[in-house]
Formats: sequence, structure tokens, C-alpha cells
Amino acid sequence: MRSPLGRWVRRLTSDEEELEADTLSSETDAGGAMRADCCRVGEKAEILGKLRMVQVQPCDSLAALIAELYDGTDAVELIWLGRRTIAGIEAGRTVRATGRIALRDGHKAIYNPRYQLLPTSV
Repeated sequence: MRSPLGRWVRRLTSDEEELEADTLSSETDAGGAMRADCCRVGEKAEILGKLRMVQVQPCDSLAALIAELYDGTDAVELIWLGRRTIAGIEAGRTVRATGRIALRDGHKAIYNPRYQLLPTSV
């Protein structure tokens, strides 16, 4: 745990991305979720973070909604198969997601996660 003076100095010397990452990882810890960088393939995880990107798989293949959830330590792709949209799943939204960690193209992913939409600050 950092001292108040240490946090203040860090805020003065850090860029915006580092500060956002620190804030997100603090929210993850406070929310009781697992840090994305600690998640291992095959284990069930509950993660909390912000959606950085949301995209739809091309129309010519199986429909899939893919969102990247970032918690300040690492990113996990949330993939809903057979879906093109889900109300509330949009970039910038805070989400708590639960599911089994898999690998997709070398990145951590959760297929068809259970999720909870949260207010902007948890």
C-alpha cells in the first residue's frame, strides 16, 4: 500500500494511461474480483474492468460479439457466440464477467460469460 505522499508524487509524474490502469486495478481489488494478469487458462475467473473495444464478427461466419475487458493489469476478450448486439455492452462501460479462461489467438478469452453491467465507478 502506498503512502498518500507517494500516490501524490506518482500522479504528478505518471501519464494518463498509467493513472487509469492504477485506478482500474484498485477498483478490481476493492470489488473482490480476480486480476486479469493472474488468470490462468482453464480456471474459472471473475474479473472486473472497463470495456475498451466492442466489435461484431463478420456476417459471413458465425455471429459473435467480441469485447475487450481491461482491468488495469491485462485484457481479456469476452466473446458471446451467436450474438451481434447486447444492450449495455459498449466501449467505456464497467463490467463484471465470470467464466472459464480460454486462449484465442494467443489472448485470454471467456466464451459466453455471465456478466453484470456496473455504474461507471464501482
